[in-house]
Amino acid sequence: MNNFLFYPVVIAILFLAMLLYFRIAGKFNIIDKPNERSSHNYVTVRGGGIVFWMAALLYTFSSFPPSPFALLFFASLTMLSIVSFWDDVSSLPNKTRITVHFLAISLLFYGLGIFRVLPVWQIILAYIFIAGTLNAYNFMDGINGITGLYSLAVLIALQYVNLQILRFTPPDFINYAILACIVFLFFNYRKQAKCFAGDVGSMAIAFWIVVLLLQLIMESQSIIWILFLMVYGVDSICTILHRLYLRQNIFRAHRLHFYQILTNDRRSSHLIVSAGYALTQLIICLIIIVLYQQFQLSVWVVGISLLALYSLIYLLKFAMLKKE
Repeated sequence: MNNFLFYPVVIAILFLAMLLYFRIAGKFNIIDKPNERSSHNYVTVRGGGIVFWMAALLYTFSSFPPSPFALLFFASLTMLSIVSFWDDVSSLPNKTRITVHFLAISLLFYGLGIFRVLPVWQIILAYIFIAGTLNAYNFMDGINGITGLYSLAVLIALQYVNLQILRFTPPDFINYAILACIVFLFFNYRKQAKCFAGDVGSMAIAFWIVVLLLQLIMESQSIIWILFLMVYGVDSICTILHRLYLRQNIFRAHRLHFYQILTNDRRSSHLIVSAGYALTQLIICLIIIVLYQQFQLSVWVVGISLLALYSLIYLLKFAMLKKE
């Protein structure tokens, strides 16, 4: 349903659903308690990111009957959300999570027709890329507002491309995700958040954005759009390399992301750091969009230059660590 008058109704439904979830979470003790690796120091409701699954539910059945792709998307996202929420409440073995991730990605590939158009080696690379993106997005969810604001920045950029440059998906498919981000940020983007996204939230919105990027890449026949996740990508990959250098277990919790150094060691405001990450990514997205429209052949040169520049900026983290 592409009707702006209906969006306030969607927001109201999501808002009320969140309030109901808070009561359920309180009753069943679904909370996040701070520990030595946390970036907060107060007990908070965990799993508030379930609002993204709720938004997907509303989108899927906003028109009846729902399209086959909408049903496959919702089925995939539901699989991820269930296992992620379960992991929020009670830790699951890695094998269980990886298996469900593989099944969800496979269902997505089937819905997008990827198995029919890509050779086997590219499909394998796509599995690795998407699984890595989902987990990186989850690892980056550590301070108030960062998941919601960053996702909002990427979604706004994707919607601009969709409406002004190349139509690759129904506008409502992006708008419902944007509305979910707005509702989530109302409760999360505060000095003392009412809730955290949890694995269910970070994995759900990451999956949604990955789906949109895959649709855009397939429609444009260009993978330049993966730079719409460049800020998270540089932070995640460089942090993994740093931890490998330190011979740490990269699957365990830590405090070595750039945003963690800024908030925990430098005592910067969570809200300012989150806004900085989102604004930086939005600027990068705008640069890519302008270059794609005006100079399609040179967009890769500038894109790689931006990637190298941001990677160098990331090295500031090590200067901060040395001063401690």
